[in-house]
Amino acid sequence: MSENLFDRIGGNAAVDAAVDIFYKKVLSDDSINRFFETTNMDAQREKQKKFLTFAFGGPNDYSGKDMRTAHAGLDGLNEAHFSAVAGHLEATLEELGVPAAEVSEAMAIAASTHDDVLGL
Repeated sequence: MSENLFDRIGGNAAVDAAVDIFYKKVLSDDSINRFFETTNMDAQREKQKKFLTFAFGGPNDYSGKDMRTAHAGLDGLNEAHFSAVAGHLEATLEELGVPAAEVSEAMAIAASTHDDVLGL
């Protein structure tokens, strides 16, 4: 078994599929989609793929802003929004058939960004 989460979930193909499904869920969620109204979603998807690849232990091609800086300008971003996004990530991974242990590991990684995303 590969040692990092990125390889265990299926590498680039899995991350690409996950990001595409994830953003469909996010953009259809009226509780959070306002945060993406002025976002270039093609660029956002590419940044997210690179970020998740790196965060899950794959190659580090991410050169975007850190989580605190990237989310600093989002007025009103709160715990409910973070939970909604995390829930969409979890549902996406489950929908793709990622085993429960790997979903839990991915969610722990997502949880580690909580304070930076919310500026706490």
